[in-house]
Amino acid sequence: MSLMVTGATLIDGVREHPIAGHAVWIEDGRIKAILSEGEVGAVEAARHIDARGKFLIPGLMNANVHLLGDARLEILARYGERFDELILEAAQVALKNGLTTVFDTWGPRRFLMSVRDKINQGTAIGSRIFCAGNIVGFDGPFSPDFYPKAAAVASPAFVSRINAIWTENVGRHLMWRTPEQVATEVRSYISRGIDFLKYGSNDHFPGSFLAFSEQVQAAIVAEARRAGLTAQAHTMSVEGLRVAIEAGSDLIQHANITGPAAIPAETLALMAKRQVGAVIFTVTECGLEWLATQASEQVRTSWRCMDINARNLIGSGAPLLFANDGGLFAPELSSDRAHTDFWNAICGDRGGGMYNLAEGHFSWFVAMEEKGCAPLQMLRAATCNIARAYGKDQELGTLEPGKIADMLILERNPLERAANYRSIATIIKNGEVVDTASLPTKPIFTAPMEIAPDEEARHIGFFSGATFPLCPSCRARCL
Repeated sequence: MSLMVTGATLIDGVREHPIAGHAVWIEDGRIKAILSEGEVGAVEAARHIDARGKFLIPGLMNANVHLLGDARLEILARYGERFDELILEAAQVALKNGLTTVFDTWGPRRFLMSVRDKINQGTAIGSRIFCAGNIVGFDGPFSPDFYPKAAAVASPAFVSRINAIWTENVGRHLMWRTPEQVATEVRSYISRGIDFLKYGSNDHFPGSFLAFSEQVQAAIVAEARRAGLTAQAHTMSVEGLRVAIEAGSDLIQHANITGPAAIPAETLALMAKRQVGAVIFTVTECGLEWLATQASEQVRTSWRCMDINARNLIGSGAPLLFANDGGLFAPELSSDRAHTDFWNAICGDRGGGMYNLAEGHFSWFVAMEEKGCAPLQMLRAATCNIARAYGKDQELGTLEPGKIADMLILERNPLERAANYRSIATIIKNGEVVDTASLPTKPIFTAPMEIAPDEEARHIGFFSGATFPLCPSCRARCL
């Protein structure tokens, strides 16, 4: 199929300045040529899009999503073997909001690869998926790394099965092994078809301990290189960050999360020298204001440090990458007040944006603008920098002849104001216009919460009032 997009101001991710008066000619899903106005008439295209007054940018990417991020007990028990449906829904929500490519950095490998392949084959629609499966060194959802309480209430058989689906042979047990033994297991895992490798330089909780020695980390990276894959590290401390860079990691997830300690200047310089991709998690000033008044001192300290690190990384010379751990969550989670209070402050209308797959990139751009990031630097952080860090820059990330035709047509100029990234008029993936109104095709998490049965409407809880009928002294002790 051929397509011609004419009249838009082109922000291709390569040039330092936008260009007007050009057209993008697409043939068979790839950019055939960038044409001047005078050359357009000589080309016969099956379809024309008149984008006069609009702005054309590369399709946006997310360097760290979890398409099955809601891995709580009730979700995994309820949906069982339907994980692929949840993953596909998330990929469609991502595409609907301008993310033409996503990199899933933790999830059930077999199901992620199945959805990835269906999208690549054209039998399903969604963002282009690249996946790592498990984080090497981490255990499954029902482990100390994620939701350990589930193991106390679910059957041992169910806990084991779920953890195995995520972890396979690259879990926490590798922390006891030699570099050679770890390399052998990583090699086996890579052979199952993952697109890139992710490992834990730090543990997950509390994140202050090294998960692997420098020698083991170097061995893990070497195995990725041997297979022609990129390697990335999960870090949460300044030492975890340094060791991962020294080991040769191509990119660092949430590089600005280092607990209460800021990244040393020499580590920032090392990232810049080696051009290690720095994924930044950040929130807007509005979100930080909420944290300053509502969060604990420990949380406030960590977020203040994250903000300092983000600002320092912006000026460090290291390539910046957008990501946000984006995922979908079941609507029932809205009944959890603790979750919604924090979620709304960090991700919702009050200006955050951390974990929301559909909205997170829009808030990220605003947050980075507030921190002084240059407009073109932000665009590249969500396009060509991600493609380069993952070794996909020959195919994706910029609007150049020969590359896959992923692009967005915006109503307003994103280089003038970060909020303008929301003004998406048209999404093009693989050279075809996306029918966003039809997505997601099978809503599950994005569907309204199911209507409560009659029994729930009639149910009266044991303690449903504002006060329990006890004497004041007993109530003081019990409540």
